[in-house]
Amino acid sequence: MVKEKKIFVLDTSVIIYDHTAVKSFKEHDVVIPITVLEELDNFKKGNDTKNFAAREFTRYIDKISADHTLTDWIHINGKGHGNLMIEMHQSSKIDAEKVFGERKGDHRILNTAMYVAEKYPKQKVILVTKDINLRIKAKSLDLTAEDYKTGKIQDVTEQLYTGRSEIQKVSTEIINEIYEKGFCEPSVLLKKNRPKSNHFYVLKNGTKSVLASYSPSKNTLDRVKKVTAFGVNPRNAEQAFALDAIMNPNIKLVSIQGVAGTGKTLLSLAGALEQRRTFHQIYLARPIVPLSNKDIGYLPGDIKSKLNPYMEPLWDNLKYIKNQFNEKDKEYKQINEMVEHEKLVVCPLAYIRGRSLSDVFFIVDEAQNLTPHEVKTIISRAGENTKMIFTGDIYQIDTPYLDSQSNGLSYLIDKLKDQSLYAHITLEKGERSELANLANEFL
Repeated sequence: MVKEKKIFVLDTSVIIYDHTAVKSFKEHDVVIPITVLEELDNFKKGNDTKNFAAREFTRYIDKISADHTLTDWIHINGKGHGNLMIEMHQSSKIDAEKVFGERKGDHRILNTAMYVAEKYPKQKVILVTKDINLRIKAKSLDLTAEDYKTGKIQDVTEQLYTGRSEIQKVSTEIINEIYEKGFCEPSVLLKKNRPKSNHFYVLKNGTKSVLASYSPSKNTLDRVKKVTAFGVNPRNAEQAFALDAIMNPNIKLVSIQGVAGTGKTLLSLAGALEQRRTFHQIYLARPIVPLSNKDIGYLPGDIKSKLNPYMEPLWDNLKYIKNQFNEKDKEYKQINEMVEHEKLVVCPLAYIRGRSLSDVFFIVDEAQNLTPHEVKTIISRAGENTKMIFTGDIYQIDTPYLDSQSNGLSYLIDKLKDQSLYAHITLEKGERSELANLANEFL
């Protein structure tokens, strides 16, 4: 049976999310409204990821259209792909600008999509956009619309990997063996079921318990001890697991997911400082997501003043660690010296672009505000002796075109679980204060 060939009309938000999106529709055809190219032109200058995506996409269009005009169908590079066309027309039997009473890019894109549907009545035409409101508007005009599904994982409520398990009624002999020898054979507990690489376990028997993790290189369940990192003590089993992964030299990539106050960034920074002699530099970075979707240029002052509000939470974690010591203590002075000599750098993620990530302990905070492509780009630039930590809360996303299923942190957790170089832990217990826990649980 021959599959029906569809036509997908892409919105600007899809290109910004994934500049290679045109290659994600297999044998089906793709239409780019001219309005999308106009909007991408506004994004081409700058160092943010959206600027990079706009530039890369326009370069790709220029490359494949070298011997063609863009008003004709052009084959998308690669085996099994369909064709691509830039559609100039912005008029259809129903005028979205009149229906919604406003002249704007979204409505011109709707008009183009409806024009394509009228032009190719025998093919199913689908508008693809990350913009929920635009999808609703399209459906109200009897136009099929859907989210861009590449990079989108299954329902995180049921499926997202937590990195830990609890086993009840473990024999006291096994628990004692782990305490005495430091490990046990996984088959004793899990029989023939092979555990995921670097998976964490709470093994219990009544009031007696032990923490353990699976080592893929040794094929053993190793005891996890609650260690202190630069004055910071783990306050629960989950934090002990997180710090164990952060301090483990065999694990090069760690993700920590959890609500505000669970200690994600603090543990990462404390673990990095504890291993300061192992790495040349420590980078603590986060993506800049301006409030109310306004560019930081709206804020007063020079570039440092504009960025300070976004970096302040990272400095707060550093101050907390410093305050574990007296001003005369060597640890307190070491932190000041590391900041002064740029051995410890707190900066926006965009400032890292183009820099070498060799011999670096690299912490990416608020990773839920990154796209899967951005996360892949960051990890793919890791050099020798580099360790990366991604932290965030997948339910607190500040960018309009991402959700709990399509953000980079969820994608990372879903795709890399069970890899020997990777460990993940979800932190659920808040340790900031009783008041913060109250807000997280009931508000």
